[in-house]
Amino acid sequence: MTRAFLPKVFTVLLAGTLAGLALAVAALPAALVFGIGFSTMAAPYTELPNTLRTPPTAQRSNLYAKDGTTLITSFYQEDRVDVPLDEVAPVMRQAIIAAEDVRFHEHSGVDLRGVARAFAANQGAGGTRQGASTLTMQYVRNVLSTDPRLTESQRAAATEVSTARKIQEMRYALALERELTKDQILTRYLNIAYFGAGAYGVAAASKRYFSTSPDRLTLAQSAMLAGLVRSPHTDDPINGDADAATARRGYVLDQLVGTGQVTAEAADEARAEALNLRPSETPNDCTAVPSGHNDWGFFCDWFTRWWNEQKAFGGSVDERQRTLRRGGFTIVTSLDPSVQRATTEQVRRVYSVDEPYAMPTAVVEPGTGRVLAMSVNRNYSVEANPPGQENYPNTVNQLVAGGGTIVGYQAGSTFKLFTMLAALEAGMPLRTVYDAPSRIVTDYRISGETSCGGYWCPSNANVSMRGEHDMWSAFGESVNTYFVWLTERVGADRVVEMAERLGIVLRAEDDVRLARHGAREWGPFTLGVAATTPLDLAGAYATLAAEGTWCAPTPVTSIVDGTGRRVTTGQPDCRQVLDVDVARAAADAARCPVGDQSMYQGCYGGTASALRGQLGRPVAGKTGSSERYATETVVAFTPQLAAAAMAANPDEPQDAVGRAVQGRLVEGVGEILAFALRDVPPRDFVPPSETTAWRYTTTRSGD
Repeated sequence: MTRAFLPKVFTVLLAGTLAGLALAVAALPAALVFGIGFSTMAAPYTELPNTLRTPPTAQRSNLYAKDGTTLITSFYQEDRVDVPLDEVAPVMRQAIIAAEDVRFHEHSGVDLRGVARAFAANQGAGGTRQGASTLTMQYVRNVLSTDPRLTESQRAAATEVSTARKIQEMRYALALERELTKDQILTRYLNIAYFGAGAYGVAAASKRYFSTSPDRLTLAQSAMLAGLVRSPHTDDPINGDADAATARRGYVLDQLVGTGQVTAEAADEARAEALNLRPSETPNDCTAVPSGHNDWGFFCDWFTRWWNEQKAFGGSVDERQRTLRRGGFTIVTSLDPSVQRATTEQVRRVYSVDEPYAMPTAVVEPGTGRVLAMSVNRNYSVEANPPGQENYPNTVNQLVAGGGTIVGYQAGSTFKLFTMLAALEAGMPLRTVYDAPSRIVTDYRISGETSCGGYWCPSNANVSMRGEHDMWSAFGESVNTYFVWLTERVGADRVVEMAERLGIVLRAEDDVRLARHGAREWGPFTLGVAATTPLDLAGAYATLAAEGTWCAPTPVTSIVDGTGRRVTTGQPDCRQVLDVDVARAAADAARCPVGDQSMYQGCYGGTASALRGQLGRPVAGKTGSSERYATETVVAFTPQLAAAAMAANPDEPQDAVGRAVQGRLVEGVGEILAFALRDVPPRDFVPPSETTAWRYTTTRSGD
């Protein structure tokens, strides 16, 4: 018999068997039915779809905390994570073969004996009672029916009940066994099979039913899991029929005894065991963070927003989400659980979750942009709130980082930093002296009650602030009229540009319009009338700590894809945005508000003067109050860490938090930094040059 003739005979045999042509089987010699070399038959069918060579199975992505082991949550369409065969208990490998394909190691992809036996049994029973699919054929069907690169109709065709489909499945199985070893096929099958209850693959199934790993499965557990593959939707003992699962387990145990892989005594012991289910469900998405760590939800939410902006993961948000939920990524984030816990404790000491006022807070690492903590006194939840309470106690709105409907909050005098930087960059030294009045009438035109003849005329918070000031004392005591005068000297547009350069994202429509079309006339910007967020502020002040290097805030430290390849996306995205000496000078002046002393002894009191003593190490920062104390803000930083906290009513911006809360914010931020830096040796700031401190120079470049 020639090689060219064999495939034709094989096709006739398969078609005849599946179509009910018993005569086709009976007419063939036994030597042909049972003794044919299938590798020969497979020769014409070696052209496999690439999807079978590299199956695009959906893999669960796991999101971990900074330690790389604490699971924050997972993201998946199908709960699956592939494992190598040596991480599956030998008894589980034996059980799946015994349950689904007892001659797996004897055939070459298609078990012709099984085909003939199934045909005879089904004819005698008057219907389909016995299947003839090998593990290899089942693997082929699973891959083709779940391939996201195929159309719906193509996936449906992969599982249709037809002779043509069965013949194609057999062809692919024969060809596949010429390319892969039996162990490779078994590994792929164990990782793609559906075991019910939302568990795809043996690793997910082990966890879902028994809260264990596949390498620790017992005989009884393995037999139950293997028995589920035939009818996972109906035999699932969690959501379906526990009796059916028990019966199928008994069948698998009998098969194992019959093939001599386990003793009758061992099988009887396993059969006598209760199912002993220990179900555990893999968390999916940010609302599924561990119940005791609900505050992680806001960081997780910000991570998903960050992921959706990364073009490396797809051309659209939908595509990037599919990549996340199918790609099997191992993502180690920058979230430090201990710093997060300390931050949440301080936030909730100021406001409880049931109060309308919120204290969104962020902690950022200078020089990398990695975010160690994000917290706010809210439950991260989609549960309904009482009438009239839009964002409390439950919300999934991004109150800490902004985005969506959240544009941020007015940060008050913390924006004076950008005016000071613009002046330093323009060549003005820290020792720029101005006799600041209690009120200043500017050239910026405005209308309304606060104008003086149509011009903006802000005043200081206290009449005692008037008099001679330089940048050290004016920043320390937060002298409004000094910085308004400075803004007129350097230009309001340069102040706005400086803020945006340091990562302040303007999200409110009016703020965006003014920045783009009226920045030169936006004098009030220096007093923090634009909306911002704690995350943006912490990142901006962290730029001074990193001596002029701004880093985009990032939630990750490493990303590894499903193949074990490290992904470069998420690594620190930093650039030098300030002259080093300019950054050092601003940091030197920023020591004044928080009770520290500048290198040039220029500080004479501050608005948060207790912070230096509380922290016990060099520190800089700034406080800010918006008009009528509607919001309060505190930012503090050391060379190693920056933190920002804001107090506001996110639902009613005009509902003033009051001045008194500022002291509690200062204390809270101090406690957060003290805890986060508890094992970190103190480091001092580098002083600016005498030139930047004392003498006028030419314009500095931003890099």
